[in-house]
Amino acid sequence: MFFIFGLRTKVDRSGVVQQVCRHCGNQAAQVITRRSTKFTLFFIPLIPIRTRYAQQCTFCGAQYEISRSDAEHLPVG
Repeated sequence: MFFIFGLRTKVDRSGVVQQVCRHCGNQAAQVITRRSTKFTLFFIPLIPIRTRYAQQCTFCGAQYEISRSDAEHLPVG
């Protein structure tokens, strides 16, 4: 008997906001993404391991992590 297990990460785009980038300082669209990693058994996602939120500038491409509360409070349009 054998078991097939592993981790699967799913990336969801939460939305886009207009903000000043922390890296380049330009007013540009910032894409908010949510990455959730789950433990899988026989290719079925079972247990959530980690959830991270990120913000990426569309002008310079800089990406940095943000907290869950910051991601939820952004005026996503």
